[in-house]
Amino acid sequence: MSFLNTIRGFGRSSKKNKKELDSSSLVHNQIQFANSHSPTKGHRSGQQSSRQMSPKRSSHSSTSAFNGSSSIKEQQLPLFLCEPFVKTALVKGSFKTIVQLPKYVDFGEWLALNIFELFNNLNQFYGVIADYVTPEAYPTMNAGPRANYLWVDGNGQTVNLPACQYIEYVIAWISNKINDQSVFPTKTGGAFPPNFMKDCKNISRQMFRIFAHIYHNHFDKIVHLSLEAHWNSFFAHFISLVKEYNLIDRNELEPLLPLI
Repeated sequence: MSFLNTIRGFGRSSKKNKKELDSSSLVHNQIQFANSHSPTKGHRSGQQSSRQMSPKRSSHSSTSAFNGSSSIKEQQLPLFLCEPFVKTALVKGSFKTIVQLPKYVDFGEWLALNIFELFNNLNQFYGVIADYVTPEAYPTMNAGPRANYLWVDGNGQTVNLPACQYIEYVIAWISNKINDQSVFPTKTGGAFPPNFMKDCKNISRQMFRIFAHIYHNHFDKIVHLSLEAHWNSFFAHFISLVKEYNLIDRNELEPLLPLI
């Protein structure tokens, strides 16, 4: 279903080639992290940390803070809004026809399939630049000067995390969701739970934040690899889906509204 089959196989670059981006050596590795999702607790494995993100404790797993009201015209345009990159796309035209619910297809099945595919592709794209998202270079999960995303820990407290840690928590949290049969059933006759739509909205919101962070901080790496057409088309596909089914509030889209 996804038009991004052309980039499958991309993933994290090895440390050996970390000083330069070489698309031929990028290998997608499974994301692991050792930090606890509570800064006051000891280290745990990635699997253990992700399991502690329960629906009650982390269904709203982060908050965002917007500062200032200066217009984009008063600032230097970010690279992704500059010519020719802003108009570069692998697929031209509207994505509406490929995100609309097909006839005789169950709505829950269709939404689950699209979110599953989009998440896997986003995970692959993040793998391309993951080694460069270091705590030293990106100590906060931001999407430009006006958006900073905070994580809600197990105690309900908002904490400022490095971008790499925030994204890895999000990836683990979404992975647990889509692999949970009680949330995303795959067996014949399996019914979608009453809170399925809420989970889809939470997942879509977190995915958007990763999009926003990459656009504002790592688009130069995407351009260096000549993947801007794939990336822009992928984002257009994602936005078409969330707009079609009203999965993300407009105020959440603010960091990328000029692009949208």
